Amino acid sequence: MTKSEMDPLFDSNCAERLLSWFDNNKRSMPWRDSNDPYAIWISEIMLQQTRVDQAIPFFNRFMTAFPSVHDLAAASTQHVLKQWEGLGYYSRARNIHKTAKIVADDYAGSLPREYEELLALPGIGPYTAAAIASIAFGLEHAVMDGNVIRTVTRFCGIEQDTRKTGTRKLVQQEVDDWIKGHPPADFNQALMELGATVCTPTKPSCETCPLASKCIAYRTAKTEHIPYTSKKAKRPHQEISVAIIINEQEEVLIAQRPEHVMLGGLWEFPGGKQESNETSVEALHREIQEELGIEISVIEEFMSLKHAYSHFTITLSAFLCVLKPTNTQQTPTAKASEQIKWVSIQDLKNYPFPKANKTLTLALMKRFA
Repeated sequence: MTKSEMDPLFDSNCAERLLSWFDNNKRSMPWRDSNDPYAIWISEIMLQQTRVDQAIPFFNRFMTAFPSVHDLAAASTQHVLKQWEGLGYYSRARNIHKTAKIVADDYAGSLPREYEELLALPGIGPYTAAAIASIAFGLEHAVMDGNVIRTVTRFCGIEQDTRKTGTRKLVQQEVDDWIKGHPPADFNQALMELGATVCTPTKPSCETCPLASKCIAYRTAKTEHIPYTSKKAKRPHQEISVAIIINEQEEVLIAQRPEHVMLGGLWEFPGGKQESNETSVEALHREIQEELGIEISVIEEFMSLKHAYSHFTITLSAFLCVLKPTNTQQTPTAKASEQIKWVSIQDLKNYPFPKANKTLTLALMKRFA
């Protein structure tokens, strides 16, 4: 299907019905109560990988901690990561912090209006730049997220693979035309809202859709087949062993990940990946020797849990350990970490941890309460 074949489908009547539907059905969201570009920017970054209902409490917490760009720019990286804790995809938090510093220094604390200037800021891609430009500043830039792609491909009957660049370009061209002459903020939000609440991935509520009368997928009974998205390759799985090393003062040893790696700046219990020829305990001893230069004694397995990242999955096995008694005093050294630190178990709550490690900290604090 080419763009010329789709042009007659969406007309001014469709736009009017869509905007009227949005006016009567839009959900309440804290950032929708504000025209503040800062709040809109933070919300859009959070919503990149997070559902609205999950994002709202994190948004409220973040905005309470950092009510302005200047507050965010002045904060430490650790404080920003701690306030982001639980949302995942921590590169978003680091990029937000970088952008806040640029906006505070170069734009007097106000986000730039122009799409191209927004696009040049860390962590702001085409979707986010279009969302900020349209919702905060009323500029005519159409957004394209997963909800928009699903709605447009069904409406236009596009059956090409949505992972393909050509298909996404076709959808973008279409919504660029649809938005012309309509209020950009309401139009973009209406289309995203329709995809999120009506034109859902499974069992869409076509009978309540304002665009159903002209929707090709609905009229041809293909809503369960469109959009077509090719399957992702199976994510690899890793077995991870970590040590919860406790000293005589009932302090635990934690390590901070280097800034340049995945989850950089966050804290974790030391350990690493199990090799194919190792048991989890053998891997633990090797990793601790490599990372800290010490020998440990394993007391017991504390917990085993599974966690999924975007590109791989893990089974995390955590063991309660102590320093192995030797003739000479053992001193851990940060060979693979930014830094290491002994902290009291109850103080673990003050450090930002990745989700899997956070689960361990909560269980540990409960056990040693």
